[in-house]
Amino acid sequence: MEAFRQEIIVGAVVVYMVFCVVTGLWAMRRTHNSSDFFIAGRGLGPIVVALALFSSTLSGFGFVGGPGLVYSIGVSSFWMVVISSTGYAIGFFLVAKRIRMIAELRDCISLPDVVAARYGSQAVRFMIAITIVLGVMGYLATQILAMAVVMQAILSGTEMFANIGLVTCVVISSAVLIFYCVTGGIIASVYTDVVQGAIMIVAGTLILFTAMNVFDGGMQEATSIILADDGEAAMPYGAAGIMASLGWFFVFGLGLAGQPHLITKMMMNKNMSDNRTILPMSLFGYVMAALLWISIGIVMRAAVIDGVVPPLALPDDAASVFLSVFANPLLAGVVFAGLFAAIMSTSDAFLNIGTAAIIHDIPKAIRGKSVENELFWARVVTVILAIVAASFALYSHFQDATLVAILGAFGWGTFAASIFPVVAVGLNWKGATVAGAVTAISAALLINFVSQLAGFTFPYGVSGQLVAFVASMVLFIGVSLVTKKPVLDSDIDRMMDI
Repeated sequence: MEAFRQEIIVGAVVVYMVFCVVTGLWAMRRTHNSSDFFIAGRGLGPIVVALALFSSTLSGFGFVGGPGLVYSIGVSSFWMVVISSTGYAIGFFLVAKRIRMIAELRDCISLPDVVAARYGSQAVRFMIAITIVLGVMGYLATQILAMAVVMQAILSGTEMFANIGLVTCVVISSAVLIFYCVTGGIIASVYTDVVQGAIMIVAGTLILFTAMNVFDGGMQEATSIILADDGEAAMPYGAAGIMASLGWFFVFGLGLAGQPHLITKMMMNKNMSDNRTILPMSLFGYVMAALLWISIGIVMRAAVIDGVVPPLALPDDAASVFLSVFANPLLAGVVFAGLFAAIMSTSDAFLNIGTAAIIHDIPKAIRGKSVENELFWARVVTVILAIVAASFALYSHFQDATLVAILGAFGWGTFAASIFPVVAVGLNWKGATVAGAVTAISAALLINFVSQLAGFTFPYGVSGQLVAFVASMVLFIGVSLVTKKPVLDSDIDRMMDI
């Protein structure tokens, strides 16, 4: 079997690609209108929603960028994993029930729809829609770049495609993604999540046992090797430092409740009572799948230090090299297919919410109605958005070699700072005002983009995302307190009392 390792891995990925095409065609038969395309008609069961939620969190960011971060900065990135676990509980406690109720009351098909209903303001709808479009560019580029990196690692190990380039891999993976998204919309995404989520729960456990057997002393020996080489990397806060690690509490803990691709999925369950089972199932799946992030990162760093494998060309190669060198061929094939599933389903979710913002929410905010024939234009804009994001991914990769995980963290941070106060706090506080929401979103976008594009760094290792999040929260609460208390629509007012 070892002699056919690369063929098994390639075969597993090809089978998954075919599955995507078939799923897209199947989902197209169930997609009759924009509600089906964007929120699956609010008719999904708890298992489907639970798997879709956690697998959307651990996508290219978690399975490619995560091990890469452990490889490059040590245990600092563990804080992202641990803190995100608390984010599920915060998100369900603050958002899930109320966002599902507003979606039912006002027949909402997008997050900006919900926000417009809560605040009674098209200006807030517009600002949230713009935030989604801008954030989607960074995060969607992360997913596309992750797909291409993984595909290149797989195909370059074969004789036929030994010299395949990253650009070619971006084109191939994007073509499958576009077909899958255009035909099936969010329905294709969430049902692929079911398969992908199940794979990653099992694979996370098997990968942990595989990683434990790379060194005779298991994970303890791997950690000792890292500690002897760079003690700081193995310390509780890693190479990133205490301020960066603690800052991730806001960005990844509280910020999870500000991620539009996750919040939107909270609108899709058929019954609100399902939230009682969706939360623990999502959390369990996330924890099991995150074992891959942690175990691969530690073992690959130790293996390079110990000379077991040569130094990686890029930190983001950690997962693909581990699977190609240490994992059983069948397990490697399944995990690689699972990686593609995670990345592709999350890409579909981002394309979906970005498209909704462009064709549904921005026109509605500006002229009072969305475009005619929404389903047709949703498919057209999905293609355009995917092409733009793929171009941005290639530009970012070749111009400044931005790590997949850093680009993903920037997109995550933009969403967290801009959306968490307005949605998670605003849905639970009647005193939140339109002025507070607009000010908070504007400040978050300005700080995030200036710190990223201008390369501005804050003292003591504090990230721009953390500064944006704190500034947004303070301004949202402060401006709301000093402006006139809003008069809510009667149905929204009653809903917030429940």
